[in-house]
Amino acid sequence: MALTPKLEFRQSQSLVLTPQLQQAIKLLQLSNIELSVFVDQELEKNPFLERDDGSGDDRREQDTGGREEQNVDTDRIADSTSTTDKTPTSDSSLSEGAALPSSDNAPLDVDEGSLYGEDVAPGRKEEPIPGDTGMDAWTGLPSSGGGFDGGNFGIEQSLGAAETLKDHLLEQLNITFTEPVERLIGVHLIDLVDDAGYLQGDLDAVSDRLGCTPGKVAGVLEQVQTFDPSGVMARDLAECLTIQQRTRDRLDPAMETFLAHLDLLAKRDLSGLRKACGVDAEDLTDMIQEIQALNPKPGLAFGSEVVQPVVPDVFVREKTGDGWTVELNSETLPRVLVNSRYYSQISSAGATREDKAYFSESLSSANWLVKSLDQRARTILKVSSEIVIQQEPFFSLGVEYLRPLNLKAIAEAIDMHESTVSRVTANKYMATPRGIFELKYFFTSAISSTEGGEAHSAESVRHKIRVLIDAESTSAVLSDDKIVEMLRESGVEIARRTVAKYREAMNIQSSVQRRRMKKSLI
Repeated sequence: MALTPKLEFRQSQSLVLTPQLQQAIKLLQLSNIELSVFVDQELEKNPFLERDDGSGDDRREQDTGGREEQNVDTDRIADSTSTTDKTPTSDSSLSEGAALPSSDNAPLDVDEGSLYGEDVAPGRKEEPIPGDTGMDAWTGLPSSGGGFDGGNFGIEQSLGAAETLKDHLLEQLNITFTEPVERLIGVHLIDLVDDAGYLQGDLDAVSDRLGCTPGKVAGVLEQVQTFDPSGVMARDLAECLTIQQRTRDRLDPAMETFLAHLDLLAKRDLSGLRKACGVDAEDLTDMIQEIQALNPKPGLAFGSEVVQPVVPDVFVREKTGDGWTVELNSETLPRVLVNSRYYSQISSAGATREDKAYFSESLSSANWLVKSLDQRARTILKVSSEIVIQQEPFFSLGVEYLRPLNLKAIAEAIDMHESTVSRVTANKYMATPRGIFELKYFFTSAISSTEGGEAHSAESVRHKIRVLIDAESTSAVLSDDKIVEMLRESGVEIARRTVAKYREAMNIQSSVQRRRMKKSLI
């Protein structure tokens, strides 16, 4: 057979992810904070994108921040696999010109199993003061507006910053140490302190990194541990409490032994702790009261990083009649517009070919971003509405009635792929009359029923275990085996190891530890 070059025509089908489609898929899994950051970046680099300030300018082409809501019909609960049309309706704030990408053009619902092998504030301009020439009367130079640094800033524009723990320790470090090497070691140790005031890191690693002896590092640490607040720079809880007792001159041999056996105190083994310390019950009670008066986290008295509160993406409210209303949180939806007028002005002003190509690409990117944001909002509303339909007993009756649910059930009901539902439910929160929950919260595994009926949700079973333990008396502490029996009587088929796993996940102690703790509180 001769080897000769030849031409062949082959016809095949393949799914290609364009950069714009990849961006649209990425937007689905972003949280509201991450989405705001992404939109801010696009506003900076795209000249045809602008933020909607609600002024109603006629330059508006598309708007993605409209309020959308949907009424959920609870009559559809019985048929959870129905594909009844639940496409959310929107008000006039969504422009009719903002057409969604067609399924043939660039759908957001992509089966990636074949792709990746998975199933899955402007400043205020002040009026000039009469007679003010803008020149300093003493130097003849331009006036700085009263600021000390030459800027036009008043004292009302400055904010007081809370002193951090590291700043407080560095001030004491500069006073305590005069040798440069010791200061360098101290600064490095202070950098390893967390918000609670504990030292994170190994001293040997510090000595290797700084090229000094471990004894030198230990000596500096011993002096730094005398800084205010008392107990700072400790490596564990026992050392933190030891430093505070030493500062109060209350560290006798019995107290040292007490602090060395804090594990016995955690287990409520008071008899073993009393035997280890060599004290009677009255002295042990006094020692426990002394420890309870100490601060286990001395660093929290200083300013720390502000925790970002959870902002819900969806609101669920009960209607006056029957059913629930699902509404998007418009505060978390970025409102962006495409300035097509500006594009017409600059593209017809003698622009070069390269400039026109850039303008066209930017305009296309802006239009796609607006449409992608609108599609993201609609998809979130669609998935959230189906979750409310599937978990309606939870919203009406409580967590005990939470049903087993997986991504496949939602995907089949709304005619989407599981990977799309997975992205939509990631980092999204729903505000309900029962609290704020992550959308992933409503997806739980199933636990079979003893009577062959409907399966129970794992989250509802965990709630039942907590209720049983909270209601137990001191004389009748429930063991894991007893909990299994009680759950089986209520129709839940569960193994003992599963009860133990759920109990440990909820940070509930064993029956022995709970019994010992209850007796110590009598």
